[in-house]
Amino acid sequence: METDPIRVCELLVGLPDVDVLGVEEEVGPIRVHVECRVPRPACSGCGTPGWVKDRPVVELVDLPAFGRAVRLVWRKHRFWCPDSACRVGSWTAEDPRIGAPRLGLTDRAGRWVTFQVGKLGRTVAEVARELGCDWHTVNDTVLAYGEALVDDDPDRIGGVTALGLDETLFCRKGRWRTQQWATSIVDVAAPGGARLLDVVAGRSATGPSQWLDGRPESWRQQIRWGVLDLSGPYRKTFDETLDHVTQVADPFHLVRLANDKLDECRRRVQNETIGHRGRRDDPLYRARRLLTKAHERLDHRGEAKLLGLLRAGDPHGEVRMAWHAKEVIRSIYTIDDPDLAAEFVAQLGDDLQDDSCPPEVHSLGRTLLRWRNQIVAWHQARVSNGPTEAINNLIKRIKRIGFGFRQFRNYRIRALLYAGRPNWDRLATITPR
Repeated sequence: METDPIRVCELLVGLPDVDVLGVEEEVGPIRVHVECRVPRPACSGCGTPGWVKDRPVVELVDLPAFGRAVRLVWRKHRFWCPDSACRVGSWTAEDPRIGAPRLGLTDRAGRWVTFQVGKLGRTVAEVARELGCDWHTVNDTVLAYGEALVDDDPDRIGGVTALGLDETLFCRKGRWRTQQWATSIVDVAAPGGARLLDVVAGRSATGPSQWLDGRPESWRQQIRWGVLDLSGPYRKTFDETLDHVTQVADPFHLVRLANDKLDECRRRVQNETIGHRGRRDDPLYRARRLLTKAHERLDHRGEAKLLGLLRAGDPHGEVRMAWHAKEVIRSIYTIDDPDLAAEFVAQLGDDLQDDSCPPEVHSLGRTLLRWRNQIVAWHQARVSNGPTEAINNLIKRIKRIGFGFRQFRNYRIRALLYAGRPNWDRLATITPR
């Protein structure tokens, strides 16, 4: 049974009111020539029926067929108004069902590449090779459809009770590879897991504050907890923009700070006692891993080894004191009573500033007192920035497969499509920007 190839192509195109004029299947991509069946439109200026002026040809990248790249050659209609007094002059008929203006892909191919790159996390280069087109053609389309998907959905950002802020490295620019940072704004208590609400440039208070100021007042009033690391700019954001929110210091970052101060103390004592940086056979250098390990994870052999190394390389007991301070700070999060925790943190902050403590421990004590309320608030909220760190890991995956980003717009849209959990059911109905 013979099949009309033009009829087959009309079925493949799948658009009403579109005629397939012919098919070229020689070397290179398959080219399908189409034309819209349109009545003579009336001029938007005077209402006079327009006349066909010419038929410009636009070639769009379409989805592959039969293992080959496909190009849709669209013969458009350019009309002109016969009324010489009309200011409209001429216009070109558009059909968004075939392709969006200023994009090089057909509409169905544009929605397909947005899903492949955004949802599935494929690289733009990989999708471009599959379609047989340029990288910029695919990337421009992903941005147009992606912005419409994430920015034009009023329901994407629902009610938030716990808001997390954390920075991640965006890129390195310039001759000196200057670090450019971005701030992730995350709903850490969203049903079904953390949700990336948006990404703003920089890690100062300006970006998050401007983003929060752009949200409705009723939405901001729903937020109860503001989760942050020990960051002054993010603290300023909550103080000035969400002053009703209870700030919560992330436990991980406090314990990491204690470990950092312990390591600073170890390196200082190493230099003061031996006169050089740590080497393989130096006692304190050999103890560096054991010092940062949780005490309960050390068996009897590990604890004996650690204490022996400290006796050999820490003549004044400074490193041992910093180690005990780190372990006591970890015990803050074993307390269940918020009032008892507040009293414990206040007393610990004072004790760590005793004259017998090394300078690194003094600094740690001052930090405890300065962030006392935020540290204790964890015992009431029981929320942390762990979900924000998980979102940042998803963003870093997109950075890796894209071999980095230089344009913040590309970075933001790709991050929101992959980690922002947009409503992908809307992809079939959105209008690209």
